[in-house]
Amino acid sequence: MNWDQIEGNWKQMVGQAQSEWGQLTGDDLQEVKGDRTRLEGKIQERYGKSKEEAREAVDAWLSRL
Repeated sequence: MNWDQIEGNWKQMVGQAQSEWGQLTGDDLQEVKGDRTRLEGKIQERYGKSKEEAREAVDAWLSRL
């Protein structure tokens, strides 16, 4: 699955994203609206990860979908 597909189906992907990153709230994920950069920013904010670590986490999640 590529990011365009995730972005286009974000409402359906919210549950899977929340399962992956439980510290992200429903409001966080609504705010993201399928934007990868915003998702990475929220992961950085909630988990204290670097930009690179957040990008790698999203890449790993994407590869498992």
